[in-house]
Amino acid sequence: MTDPSPFADIRRLIETMPGPDWEATGAIAAREARLTKPAGALGRMEQLVAWLGAWQGKPMPTLDRPLVCVFAGSHGVTKRGVSAFPDAVNRQMLENFAAGGGAINQICAAYGLGFKVFDLAIDLPTGDITEASALDEKATVATMAFGMEAVAAGTDCVGIGEMGIGNTTIAAALYAALFGGEPAHWVGRGTGLDDAGVVRKVAAVEAALAHHAGHLDDPLEILRRLGGREVAAMAGAILAARLQRVPVVLDGYVATAAAAVLHALDPRALDHCLAGHVSAEGAHAEVLDRLGLVPLLALGMRLGEGSGAGMAMGLLKGALACHRDMATFEQAGVSDKGHSGSGE
Repeated sequence: MTDPSPFADIRRLIETMPGPDWEATGAIAAREARLTKPAGALGRMEQLVAWLGAWQGKPMPTLDRPLVCVFAGSHGVTKRGVSAFPDAVNRQMLENFAAGGGAINQICAAYGLGFKVFDLAIDLPTGDITEASALDEKATVATMAFGMEAVAAGTDCVGIGEMGIGNTTIAAALYAALFGGEPAHWVGRGTGLDDAGVVRKVAAVEAALAHHAGHLDDPLEILRRLGGREVAAMAGAILAARLQRVPVVLDGYVATAAAAVLHALDPRALDHCLAGHVSAEGAHAEVLDRLGLVPLLALGMRLGEGSGAGMAMGLLKGALACHRDMATFEQAGVSDKGHSGSGE
């Protein structure tokens, strides 16, 4: 019998996800073996190029139109005193991004990355998850579809980030529902909560889990009840990128929560994703381990707004430049016996 629910379309899309292009990775490996360096001397940088090629389906990957997408939402749970900043900061930060004043603006400019911000009804908070669902099913799917549309044609790598006061509380609730354990384990200090604020934050997550108990077996139901618009949109963008063969670089704690929902639906759903960094927020390192993602950077960052993803995409550009532009042994007239004349 056909599932008539709005979530059915999402499940069907997940079933159609393409796999990696092994012919592309074979061509990349063959070129890598001829470059003027000892085999494996660039370490993980070599693996990153192969990952790009596998998911772009290109024997010579590109980073001609990399894009960082930041999805912004607001949350009803903030009235529980779970953030050190007021909701007004949401609109103010959108204006700051538009004026080019955010950290992510500088990172994108430094590394030649495109940057787009998506306002997901920033002045309309979702339901307070301690006493209601964040969204209904139709709104969740519509927001995921909006996120899917954000992956523009021609983009060859997308960084996924977010902005929204209170959304580390949302992420903690999602992780607690997906992975279990004590809610306090998943709660961090967010934007700089004091001890009393952390206590309120833990209490909010506990209350949310209690309110929605008995309805948290399905990852998409967890998303609609405990998530937010930016989380739903990020999940949609990650899925659309997979369907369009666009590699994804995830930002921090909240962006990874969107990825975790997809992983719970199908463990293969994140094979095209790279963890840009490990955040200082909450239990991000444990989450990445559970998802099988090895972070590229560990800089102690907890800013969000795609900043860690952007930094990692800069490193990706460097790795690709080495693979693409380094001379081969034949071109340089260098013997490939022994080492190439450099290395440790």
